[in-house]
Amino acid sequence: MSKKVFVTLPDSIHEDLERWAKLQGRPTANLAAFLIETGINQAKDKGDLPPKELPSPEQTKQK
Repeated sequence: MSKKVFVTLPDSIHEDLERWAKLQGRPTANLAAFLIETGINQAKDKGDLPPKELPSPEQTKQK
């Protein structure tokens, strides 16, 4: 499932993002989503973002 996220960017970054998206022939939001996903995956690969912990059996029973 996809989720929407709203971000505020400095004008110069937004202009660069729009220019880059236009060069690639894609919507600005699509490029932004790709860049966020790429950044998260790189953080996971480097160990900067640890994997999610699985809920314990006790936590699962409480739901």
